[in-house]
Amino acid sequence: MTLRILGIDPGSRMTGFGIVDQDAQRSLYVASGCIRVSGERLPERLKCIFDGIDEIVRRYRPDEVAVESVFMHRNAGSALKLGQARGAAICAVMQGSLPVSEYAPAEIKQAVVGRGRAEKEQVQHMVKALLNLANPPPVDAADALAVALCHGHSRQLLSRLGAVR
Repeated sequence: MTLRILGIDPGSRMTGFGIVDQDAQRSLYVASGCIRVSGERLPERLKCIFDGIDEIVRRYRPDEVAVESVFMHRNAGSALKLGQARGAAICAVMQGSLPVSEYAPAEIKQAVVGRGRAEKEQVQHMVKALLNLANPPPVDAADALAVALCHGHSRQLLSRLGAVR
Protein backbone atom coordinates (compact mmCIF):
# COMPACT_ATOMS: atom_id res chain seq x y z
CA MET A 1 0.00 0.00 0.00
CA THR A 2 1.28 3.45 -0.91
CA LEU A 3 0.89 6.32 1.53
CA ARG A 4 1.01 9.94 0.33
CA ILE A 5 2.61 12.27 2.89
CA LEU A 6 2.56 16.07 2.85
CA GLY A 7 5.42 17.66 4.78
CA ILE A 8 5.17 21.31 5.80
CA ASP A 9 7.96 23.68 6.86
CA PRO A 10 5.97 26.70 8.11
CA GLY A 11 7.20 30.26 7.94
CA SER A 12 5.51 33.66 8.10
CA ARG A 13 7.21 34.81 4.86
CA MET A 14 7.87 31.47 3.11
CA THR A 15 6.20 28.14 3.80
CA GLY A 16 7.75 25.07 2.22
CA PHE A 17 5.79 21.99 1.20
CA GLY A 18 6.93 18.58 0.05
CA ILE A 19 4.96 15.53 -1.00
CA VAL A 20 6.26 11.97 -1.12
CA ASP A 21 4.63 8.64 -1.83
CA GLN A 22 5.89 5.91 0.44
CA ASP A 23 5.49 2.17 0.28
CA ALA A 24 7.25 -0.55 2.24
CA GLN A 25 10.32 -0.30 0.00
CA ARG A 26 10.99 3.36 -0.74
CA SER A 27 9.93 6.99 -0.79
CA LEU A 28 9.14 8.59 -4.15
CA TYR A 29 9.13 12.31 -4.89
CA VAL A 30 5.76 13.70 -5.98
CA ALA A 31 6.05 17.50 -5.69
CA SER A 32 7.54 20.31 -3.65
CA GLY A 33 7.71 24.06 -3.58
CA CYS A 34 7.26 27.19 -1.56
CA ILE A 35 4.27 29.32 -0.76
CA ARG A 36 5.61 32.85 -1.06
CA VAL A 37 3.55 34.74 1.44
CA SER A 38 2.32 38.19 0.44
CA GLY A 39 0.77 40.98 2.45
CA GLU A 40 2.13 43.50 4.89
CA ARG A 41 -0.06 42.57 7.83
CA LEU A 42 0.20 39.20 9.58
CA PRO A 43 -3.50 38.30 9.11
CA GLU A 44 -3.09 38.68 5.33
CA ARG A 45 0.01 36.46 5.37
CA LEU A 46 -1.76 33.82 7.49
CA LYS A 47 -4.65 33.73 4.99
CA CYS A 48 -2.13 33.27 2.18
CA ILE A 49 -0.62 30.26 4.00
CA PHE A 50 -4.06 28.81 4.72
CA ASP A 51 -5.20 29.20 1.11
CA GLY A 52 -1.93 27.83 -0.29
CA ILE A 53 -1.95 24.70 1.89
CA ASP A 54 -5.65 24.19 1.20
CA GLU A 55 -4.96 24.24 -2.56
CA ILE A 56 -2.06 21.77 -2.17
CA VAL A 57 -4.26 19.38 -0.16
CA ARG A 58 -7.01 19.56 -2.78
CA ARG A 59 -4.58 19.03 -5.68
CA TYR A 60 -2.40 16.23 -4.26
CA ARG A 61 -4.80 14.55 -1.79
CA PRO A 62 -2.31 13.43 0.87
CA ASP A 63 -3.22 10.64 3.28
CA GLU A 64 -1.25 12.13 6.20
CA VAL A 65 0.48 15.38 7.06
CA ALA A 66 3.67 16.09 8.99
CA VAL A 67 4.61 19.55 10.26
CA GLU A 68 7.78 20.89 11.81
CA SER A 69 7.10 21.95 15.40
CA VAL A 70 7.84 25.40 16.76
CA PHE A 71 11.29 25.97 18.16
CA MET A 72 12.35 28.95 20.24
CA HIS A 73 14.02 31.66 18.25
CA ARG A 74 16.29 34.22 19.83
CA ASN A 75 13.37 36.58 19.36
CA ALA A 76 10.08 35.65 21.04
CA GLY A 77 8.14 37.69 18.45
CA SER A 78 9.57 35.55 15.64
CA ALA A 79 8.59 32.37 17.48
CA LEU A 80 5.04 33.68 17.90
CA LYS A 81 4.75 34.50 14.18
CA LEU A 82 6.12 31.05 13.31
CA GLY A 83 3.55 29.46 15.61
CA GLN A 84 0.76 31.40 13.94
CA ALA A 85 1.98 30.38 10.47
CA ARG A 86 2.05 26.78 11.66
CA GLY A 87 -1.48 27.14 13.02
CA ALA A 88 -2.76 28.47 9.68
CA ALA A 89 -1.22 25.49 7.85
CA ILE A 90 -2.62 22.97 10.35
CA CYS A 91 -6.11 24.51 10.15
CA ALA A 92 -6.01 24.18 6.36
CA VAL A 93 -5.20 20.45 6.49
CA MET A 94 -7.72 19.83 9.26
CA GLN A 95 -10.53 20.93 6.91
CA GLY A 96 -9.98 17.56 5.24
CA SER A 97 -9.77 15.76 8.60
CA LEU A 98 -6.25 14.58 7.78
CA PRO A 99 -4.07 13.09 10.52
CA VAL A 100 -1.29 15.50 11.50
CA SER A 101 2.02 14.55 13.14
CA GLU A 102 4.57 16.99 14.50
CA TYR A 103 8.35 16.64 14.58
CA ALA A 104 11.04 18.77 16.19
CA PRO A 105 13.72 20.19 13.87
CA ALA A 106 16.46 18.05 15.49
CA GLU A 107 14.29 14.94 15.09
CA ILE A 108 13.83 15.66 11.37
CA LYS A 109 17.54 16.25 10.81
CA GLN A 110 18.40 13.08 12.73
CA ALA A 111 16.02 11.02 10.58
CA VAL A 112 17.24 12.41 7.26
CA VAL A 113 20.91 13.28 7.81
CA GLY A 114 21.80 11.19 10.85
CA ARG A 115 22.70 14.24 12.96
CA GLY A 116 20.26 16.41 14.87
CA ARG A 117 22.38 19.53 14.35
CA ALA A 118 22.87 19.19 10.59
CA GLU A 119 23.19 22.30 8.44
CA LYS A 120 20.53 23.23 5.87
CA GLU A 121 22.88 22.34 3.01
CA GLN A 122 23.30 18.82 4.45
CA VAL A 123 19.52 18.41 4.60
CA GLN A 124 19.24 19.56 0.98
CA HIS A 125 21.94 17.11 -0.09
CA MET A 126 20.37 14.13 1.70
CA VAL A 127 16.86 14.93 0.43
CA LYS A 128 18.29 15.03 -3.11
CA ALA A 129 20.04 11.68 -2.57
CA LEU A 130 17.16 9.92 -0.77
CA LEU A 131 14.61 10.94 -3.39
CA ASN A 132 16.99 10.50 -6.35
CA LEU A 133 16.48 14.09 -7.56
CA ALA A 134 18.59 15.64 -10.33
CA ASN A 135 19.09 18.87 -8.32
CA PRO A 136 18.69 19.82 -4.69
CA PRO A 137 15.34 21.52 -4.03
CA PRO A 138 15.22 25.07 -2.61
CA VAL A 139 15.95 25.19 1.14
CA ASP A 140 12.34 25.57 2.36
CA ALA A 141 11.08 22.85 -0.01
CA ALA A 142 13.96 20.56 1.04
CA ASP A 143 13.07 21.11 4.69
CA ALA A 144 9.43 20.22 3.97
CA LEU A 145 10.46 17.08 2.07
CA ALA A 146 12.67 16.17 5.04
CA VAL A 147 9.62 16.49 7.32
CA ALA A 148 7.67 14.12 5.05
CA LEU A 149 10.59 11.65 4.93
CA CYS A 150 10.95 11.78 8.72
CA HIS A 151 7.28 10.95 9.11
CA GLY A 152 7.51 8.11 6.62
CA HIS A 153 10.54 6.63 8.39
CA SER A 154 8.84 6.98 11.78
CA ARG A 155 5.69 5.23 10.50
CA GLN A 156 7.73 2.36 9.07
CA LEU A 157 9.65 1.90 12.31
CA LEU A 158 6.47 1.94 14.40
CA SER A 159 4.84 -0.49 12.00
CA ARG A 160 7.79 -2.89 12.31
CA LEU A 161 7.76 -2.62 16.09
CA GLY A 162 4.05 -3.36 16.08
CA ALA A 163 4.64 -6.42 13.93
CA VAL A 164 7.18 -7.72 16.44
CA ARG A 165 4.71 -7.57 19.32
